[in-house]
Amino acid sequence: MAELENKYPENITGKFYVDDQCIDCDLCRETAPDNFTRSDDGGYSYVYKQPSTPGEEAKCIEAMEGCPVEAIGDNGS
Repeated sequence: MAELENKYPENITGKFYVDDQCIDCDLCRETAPDNFTRSDDGGYSYVYKQPSTPGEEAKCIEAMEGCPVEAIGDNGS
């Protein structure tokens, strides 16, 4: 389960975030490319845009549920 206190600083403020459990598997970036991107320097994903439509939110939820290491959280601020 993602931990808010361990989220990467690149995450844009809002509900969804990626924490330091990310293994850079690319699932979230493929599932919700409008919301997740990669830190090339760090080798992990983060949320660069919070969802602004119901469709984007559904894709973020799908990415969160599919994350193999549970590095995506939905209790951010």
